[in-house]
Amino acid sequence: MLRLDDITITQGAFSLQAQFAVAPARKTAIIGPSGSGKSTLLGAIGGFLPLTSGRVRWNDQDITDAPPGQRPMAMLFQDNNLFPHLSIAQNVGLGLRPNLKLSAQDHQRVAQALDRVGLDGLANRTPAALSGGQQSRAALARVLVQDRPVILLDEPFAALGPALRHDMLDLVSTLSTETGATLLMVTHDPQDVRRIADDVIFVEGGRAAAPQPAQALLENPPPALRAYLG
Repeated sequence: MLRLDDITITQGAFSLQAQFAVAPARKTAIIGPSGSGKSTLLGAIGGFLPLTSGRVRWNDQDITDAPPGQRPMAMLFQDNNLFPHLSIAQNVGLGLRPNLKLSAQDHQRVAQALDRVGLDGLANRTPAALSGGQQSRAALARVLVQDRPVILLDEPFAALGPALRHDMLDLVSTLSTETGATLLMVTHDPQDVRRIADDVIFVEGGRAAAPQPAQALLENPPPALRAYLG
């Protein structure tokens, strides 16, 4: 279980607080107005932003001071973070070995991940030779090959058209269900929430609320969430 114990994140004049637990193997959407701190919250959970106070725990282990690579998490960023001079297989392999000194078993894991996201036969291409949807699949394969129990998504499919975005959301949902991973996903689109989320964390007014069941929350939102949804 992922637990945030009374954390505060401060960036200049902005401050965000949170205290809650995320149940294992749940798909949780993080929503809220622009500038409310959704990506800030995800970055702090992943270890990319420091806490002003509080602790982050995973299964009762304090990981507050652990660097991102030593946390039980894999993160998919908005820009996919693919290196243009590397092949797709090498970009995925970075998830296993930053020095790309891959064993035969590592190469097999990369090939299996590419096959799972529908990129079999494209391993030797560079990112520029792929469509936007294929690039998103390659970035997802790098997350998948890491086999971490928590997956963090920071609006990685926002630049895709609706049909492609829905395909990627469905793929993420399927993969997280198959692996039993806990999924935390920043999104600005209520349709994304309705499509795959079990729970919702609403971020507004300097506070991230505890996760609530998505369907019930969207059907009967509190005033602040109703104003955001329109």
